[in-house]
Amino acid sequence: MANSVSMSQSIAGRYAQAVFDIVKDDGGLDALAQQADDLRAALEDSADLRDLISAPIYTRDDQARAIAALSQRMGFSQVLANTLQLMARNRRLFVLPQLVRQLQALIAEERGEVTADVTSAVALTDDQQQRLRDTLARKSGKTVKLNTRVDEALIGGMIVKLGSQMIDSSIRSKLASLQNAMKEVG
Repeated sequence: MANSVSMSQSIAGRYAQAVFDIVKDDGGLDALAQQADDLRAALEDSADLRDLISAPIYTRDDQARAIAALSQRMGFSQVLANTLQLMARNRRLFVLPQLVRQLQALIAEERGEVTADVTSAVALTDDQQQRLRDTLARKSGKTVKLNTRVDEALIGGMIVKLGSQMIDSSIRSKLASLQNAMKEVG
């Protein structure tokens, strides 16, 4: 399993690097960043799109037609649309989620940005998000972009992942620590 994940990331990495290099030379990184975000959202929101890229029942032509329609409807650049077509013809659409993540990582690195994944017990207000973004920017020395989601199982607090660092201030983890400490005592 780990080998197939590594292979998928390698395939996606080559496509992402090619798209990034071409678009960067043409000065279209802002548009590509928006298109990558839109594509990520489409993958998250559409079970049909996820099935299209992963189910073997679709032929190369089916995938190519669907991707062409998607690219046109979403207003993708010619470079991204052609790359997606090439991936469909080569039966490589299954790496599309990894391609999007790697494109976003390349763009963020070029811009000096870092993305923090934030899971909170309740939705953060705009003010809370801005304060968290500012604090993380001071800590990392980079512009911080937040990916937020709500997990009510945390009870309270939040979990912040910034690169390889994780800060867990959730009540759930504090209760688990307390439970472990009580087991050690008794």
